Amino acid sequence: MAFPAPVWLAVQEELLESGEPEEDCGSQSCFDDFTDEALFETFHLSRPCIAFIADAVRMRVKSAAFKKSQPPVDVMLMTALSYYAHGVFTSSVQAKAGINQPAGLVSAVNIISGVIAGMSDVFISFPLTAEARGRIASRMEELCGIPAVLGVLAPAHFKIRASPYDKKSFKSFINTLGYTSVVSQFICDSEGNILSVEKCCVGSAFEQELWDSSFKGREVEDGLHGPFWFIGGKGYRLSKHILTPVSNPVSDREVRFNEAHAKVHRVMQSMLGAMKRRFRCLQQLGFAEEASLNKKSNIIKSCSVLHNIAKKFSVPLPPRAGMGEPSYPGKLYTSPMEISPEALKARQELIDRNFSASVGSRDSP
Repeated sequence: MAFPAPVWLAVQEELLESGEPEEDCGSQSCFDDFTDEALFETFHLSRPCIAFIADAVRMRVKSAAFKKSQPPVDVMLMTALSYYAHGVFTSSVQAKAGINQPAGLVSAVNIISGVIAGMSDVFISFPLTAEARGRIASRMEELCGIPAVLGVLAPAHFKIRASPYDKKSFKSFINTLGYTSVVSQFICDSEGNILSVEKCCVGSAFEQELWDSSFKGREVEDGLHGPFWFIGGKGYRLSKHILTPVSNPVSDREVRFNEAHAKVHRVMQSMLGAMKRRFRCLQQLGFAEEASLNKKSNIIKSCSVLHNIAKKFSVPLPPRAGMGEPSYPGKLYTSPMEISPEALKARQELIDRNFSASVGSRDSP
């Protein structure tokens, strides 16, 4: 998982030792009114998963300054989880919550998103020990045959609405596929667990610039995480840590390498598709302004935290709704990025050493 067993057990122990959670919605949790089937249809999560999330949120709220005038925590959590699942405020949940004003519903989502996003330090964890890094790299190699890969790196675009009257701002949100979006930087492992999520920028941003300015990018390029690769698409520059596909393969071994690269890159595409399927708010985040993207960032981070928790509880995905989004091709610079000869040499040596002959069953779909 993205967070190791000791961390998971420590969280559970802290929840248990914190005593009985403060009561919300009277003597029962708001979620007790739902059958298991209705609970999944409404929140796209299972009862044990929601119970864990609710306990974790209550524990966070107890240690933070919280206005007494706010609705009970469970009410706001119910409102937020329903919004994440459907991207709208459903009338049934609105009636149960007793929040009649749109501003109150939005406020509940913003408050809970801030709380859950703050839980990312526990539930979105990068491998920090040699043992953890080796374990992830071993699983990556089993999947695709490329050694010393610590994760898959990619930009994730989320549709938004922007005002066309501010032409400069509107244009900044338009991405390579022609729609308005915000973009965040994701890293995941071979099983689709999120290891890192950073940034929330306008859709026209280059992924290489996101990487260069990100905390994780600076740590990796400074060698703080060891001599590992990260699988990156065409929008990234090949470097000593970012492994990109060969642009124009001229040999069978380069073709095999590109196939292996694409295979592991599809893990990221599948993970992002699963997130948008479970949390349909990510299919359209609503109106956004360039100067204030923090609230969108919190929603993206919250859904990332909940994605990892849902995977830990093996919660199935809900049925598909509508057509899936096309894969993002990457935003290329008008002129080719300068690549160091050392990075080209390192990639070629990796290809020659590991893809000189067919890797057999590991290339099978």
